[in-house]
Amino acid sequence: MLKIIYAGTPEFAVPALELLVKSEHDVLAVYTQPDRPAGRGRNLKQSPVKVCALRHDIPVFQPQSLKVESELTRLAGFKPDIIVVAAYGLLLPLSVLSTPRLGSINIHASVLPRWRGAAPIQRAILAADEESGITIMQMDAGLDTGDILAISCCPILSGWTSVDLHDHLQLLGAELLLETLVQFEKGEQTRMPQDDARATYAPRIEKSEAQIDWNKDAETILRETRAFVPWPVSFTSLDNKTVRVWRAEIDTSRDHDFPGRIIEHDRTGLYVSCKDSVLRITEYQFAGKKRLTADEALNAKNLTGMNFDQG
Repeated sequence: MLKIIYAGTPEFAVPALELLVKSEHDVLAVYTQPDRPAGRGRNLKQSPVKVCALRHDIPVFQPQSLKVESELTRLAGFKPDIIVVAAYGLLLPLSVLSTPRLGSINIHASVLPRWRGAAPIQRAILAADEESGITIMQMDAGLDTGDILAISCCPILSGWTSVDLHDHLQLLGAELLLETLVQFEKGEQTRMPQDDARATYAPRIEKSEAQIDWNKDAETILRETRAFVPWPVSFTSLDNKTVRVWRAEIDTSRDHDFPGRIIEHDRTGLYVSCKDSVLRITEYQFAGKKRLTADEALNAKNLTGMNFDQG
């Protein structure tokens, strides 16, 4: 049995915490980001990891920084064997990483050294990667540069959005974590240094990236719509009104026109011309309105012949 401090914040980090609670290991405390304002009322919202920890009566700590001496002292007082980190979102200084006797490990949503950084899931889809996976790594002072302890790969299936890949990887990560902890208990863990020459970086997604440029080819635009679900969601504009594109497919049965033109709107979709072919939008949303299928929207207004801004 290992004494563990768990550090994580979003939904991605919940399955691993759930499995740890059900395992023989002892989760001493959970560290997560401070509650943040959310929703139209801007009320404070607890992180998914905090909600999970409180449900299991695990002490929760939410420091603004772990560089403060008092925070380091409190953490060290737990005398953990290991710290497990999953999308925590707060920098852990070396003084924290080295506190446990077994150090600190991270559940990362890519096959390192590819896609180090904040947005590996979205960047993998944007880059048309055929494969993703989970890496358990020993944490060091760099950005996802630590030695690899374990890897589990998976294909990125056709049509998957970031949500689909996220949901698959969070379960994969939980399972791989438990397997890795077994190796730590046995003293049989292996460490493989990363090849820095093969490293790629996954910077945080910016909202501006989601604006559709209809001068791009349809395949690129389609990848963007899948990568940017659930946030920031690909968007364009029509008559100066923002339109968010939630679901789309490539259509090869129609000839394309100039980029951004809605060449047809029927109950199966909005057929929009791109640089090289046609994108069929099946679900979209005007600002301030609910999401609609093309069939539902057709009852309100037929958009055939109108033009989206080119971005």
